[in-house]
Amino acid sequence: MSTLRLFLVEDQAMILGALSALLDREADLEIAGTSTSAEGALEQIPQLDIDVVLTDIELPAASGIELTEKLRELGVDAAVIMLTTFARSGYFERSMQAGASAYVLKDSPASDLAGTIRRVANGEQVVDAELVAASWASPNPLSRREQQCLRLAGDGLSNSEIAASVFLSEGTVRNYLSAALQKLNAGNRTEAARLARQKGWI
Repeated sequence: MSTLRLFLVEDQAMILGALSALLDREADLEIAGTSTSAEGALEQIPQLDIDVVLTDIELPAASGIELTEKLRELGVDAAVIMLTTFARSGYFERSMQAGASAYVLKDSPASDLAGTIRRVANGEQVVDAELVAASWASPNPLSRREQQCLRLAGDGLSNSEIAASVFLSEGTVRNYLSAALQKLNAGNRTEAARLARQKGWI
């Protein structure tokens, strides 16, 4: 029986330790590395022979979704499992778009998680039927650029700072934010970012 090499990304040390201990009990699973941030994971994963990455969605600075996007850009072909406490259709939709193979709630039994790891390592995609239905019922109305600009605006960046960060003109950023506000029926960028984050859309 071949051993699957795992990399865990979780910013809460207690959860990271518990997850490592649970998965280490499985004879065919090996914890090859861990990190408490997306940045730390990006430094390590390309240097390691990893089969499956398990990452929390909500991480400091960059999210698990952004980590997945970066890994795909770097050509890392390890399967990615999203771990979250939030059954939000927006998070699910963005995770799948980023290239994740599974979306798993943290309160799932350890045996189910181990089974999911084996399945995604075998090339399967593991998704919850209810989340799929919810994502179809309430799709993300924001374009990729609108999500990007609104996320940065929600973090407190000005239009000029957002423009410099995403390599767009200030006027283009203003147009993207205006479109996002209209789609969300929000009065200002703060309200729009709050609404979008509640839905898991940014």
